Amino acid sequence: GVVLACNNYEVIDIGVMVPTNRIIEEAKKHNVDVIGLSGLITPSLDEMVDVAEEMERQGLKLPLLIGGATTSRIHTAVKIAPKYSQPVIHVLDASRSVPVVSNLLNENREKFTTEIREEYDRMREGHARRKSAKNFVSIDKARKNKTAIDWENTQVKKPAFLGTKVFENYSLKELAPYIDWTPFFQTWELHGKFPRILEDEVVGVEATKLYADAQAMLKKLITEKRLVAKGICGFYPANVTQEDDIAVFAHQKQELAKANCDCGVDHHHKADYEYVENRDEQVFTLHTLRQQSEKAKGLPHFALSDFIAPTETGIQDYVGGFAVVIHGAEELAKEYEKDHDDYNSIMVKALADRFAEAFAERMHERVRKEFWGYEPEESLNSDDLIREKYKGIRPAPGYPACPDHTEKVTLFKMLDAEKEIDVMLTENFAMYPAAAVSGFYFSHPESRYFGLGKIEKDQVTELAKRKGMELKELERWLRPNLNYDA
Repeated sequence: GVVLACNNYEVIDIGVMVPTNRIIEEAKKHNVDVIGLSGLITPSLDEMVDVAEEMERQGLKLPLLIGGATTSRIHTAVKIAPKYSQPVIHVLDASRSVPVVSNLLNENREKFTTEIREEYDRMREGHARRKSAKNFVSIDKARKNKTAIDWENTQVKKPAFLGTKVFENYSLKELAPYIDWTPFFQTWELHGKFPRILEDEVVGVEATKLYADAQAMLKKLITEKRLVAKGICGFYPANVTQEDDIAVFAHQKQELAKANCDCGVDHHHKADYEYVENRDEQVFTLHTLRQQSEKAKGLPHFALSDFIAPTETGIQDYVGGFAVVIHGAEELAKEYEKDHDDYNSIMVKALADRFAEAFAERMHERVRKEFWGYEPEESLNSDDLIREKYKGIRPAPGYPACPDHTEKVTLFKMLDAEKEIDVMLTENFAMYPAAAVSGFYFSHPESRYFGLGKIEKDQVTELAKRKGMELKELERWLRPNLNYDA
């Protein structure tokens, strides 16, 4: 929007999380030439398909632009373009939006759109060939090839506390050293790894100036305390009970009885309370997904449930969860926008996102060293953290190992995150405020990040029954991962 506006296009920005009917109403009201959709999280991909279908149903003749972090040319070609008879074009980044819109609105339109259509036709054909060439196994066979963990020789560390711990106003100064700057530059479409990007022959000068501005804004945000960091983490008794489900059990805080000792002082011993677990009472279920693409010999079909001890082992295991959020960025950005300062408006939002990720990184470090304490002597620098050289993982719903966004509902209920830190889930399971991160904690030393990839209908049908969801509804949320046409 900013780039187009700077090139003399009138942009009607109707904000984030806008329903389909309003997008089309506003387009008609303002008699626009082009509609653009931007997607930040994977449910946006499905929403874009719905928008294209509705535009076709209503007979619109406007080109549709597709962009944003989760989108791709292949997804646009395979899933969105076939739903709409007018031009549908994936725009890789903001800088490309100007020539794309220019070609759509000048005498070159027919040649430009014909070339795009022909390219997308070829991509669809290639995608269909690759799809049919890849082999998949049944969910039963995949489970027989799950991660082989020697549970008999596994020592599970009990967390220092069960239940949740809330952080009301976490120090931004403490979080700043944990910022990963590489994604920050990607926000501005400057690609390269930090700090090498500052010396890049092509973008080094601009990157250095941007970094200096970011440091000045960072200092201002820390000093003026216009952003507020809130977080919550929690730990719960857990075991794998069936298929790929993690059972989360009840627990309660119980005061220890007072006792007299030889010193003659009436006091509590060791602690004022203890956590009592009730593994007969299951309070939540976490549903995980298992890889189904055919693997080379010796490679397992991963699922996150592999890293939690099955009930039959007799091991009392645990699972964790967290949510962190940065409040105040939207309000501050709007103040800059009122002064027509788009640059600092984007800067604030970009830094808020970086603070949220830094908060998640710092929280996980404290979990490993203090709260769960399974790596108390860990000593990693910032580069080690970025490279994920730590033990244990913090996978997030909606990301490759756990693409099911609906699991956020259970996570937020476990943490009571909405009440405790004022972060909410939208109807499409995006977090609001947008500068937020949530996920699960797994402590097993063999736990690892992985990509689920495509999955088959047998697993999705079974999962829908376990989750108590309509198959069609679950397929909607898992559509990018389906190896079949829903």
